[in-house]
Amino acid sequence: MSINTDKILSNKNNLQILYEDNHLIIINKRAGDIVQGDKTGDKPLSEVVKSFIKERDKKPGNVYLGVVHRLDRPTTGAVLFSKTSKALPRLNKLFVEKSAKKTYWAVVKQMPPKTSDTLTHWLKKNPKNNKSTAYTKEVAGSKKAILHYKVLKQLDNYFLLEVTLQTGRHHQIRSQLASIGSTIKGDLKYGADRSNPDASIHLHARELEFAHPVSQEIVHVLAPLPTHDSVWEACADN
Repeated sequence: MSINTDKILSNKNNLQILYEDNHLIIINKRAGDIVQGDKTGDKPLSEVVKSFIKERDKKPGNVYLGVVHRLDRPTTGAVLFSKTSKALPRLNKLFVEKSAKKTYWAVVKQMPPKTSDTLTHWLKKNPKNNKSTAYTKEVAGSKKAILHYKVLKQLDNYFLLEVTLQTGRHHQIRSQLASIGSTIKGDLKYGADRSNPDASIHLHARELEFAHPVSQEIVHVLAPLPTHDSVWEACADN
């Protein structure tokens, strides 16, 4: 038995809740939201969700919410949080062991060399500019990065790719696609010609599938694409 949440979507307090039960809550993150607090001091999505739950459920004390994984600030899509201390370590284990299936959609300007391929690089992060460089061979301080992609659709001026990760590295999709000449739309940091008006990049965590940490049922979530964006709208009928 599985829990399929492709069509479950509610809008509450500007949060798009894709799935929720006693142990989990999955949010469709908007561009510009940070998942966890950082040096900017901006209120992170984790705190927004905690405030929402506290107000909605009229909780008198502190609300527990564990961050399971993160998405880059300019990206959008499904983000999973744990609502219980029982579920968090189990979810962390799923992600560490790569048992959770994450699928991304990326819009790129340049057609990749192949319609589908596996990319293997060694990524090295530079903390000063918060950027990762992809190398074809191992270098000091680098980590191996593997992803799989396929072209889903040709748009008027862009190409829609589906990407699945075999490893989880800093800016992995962004840096690896840029290294083959297929920079993500709006991603100035990795070589895009121009930014998007809302400072987003066209990278979306489209799909998330994993075994529920308590019931063991399969949870499958499909995150709707950002609205009011002509390029994403052109992708939507794929």
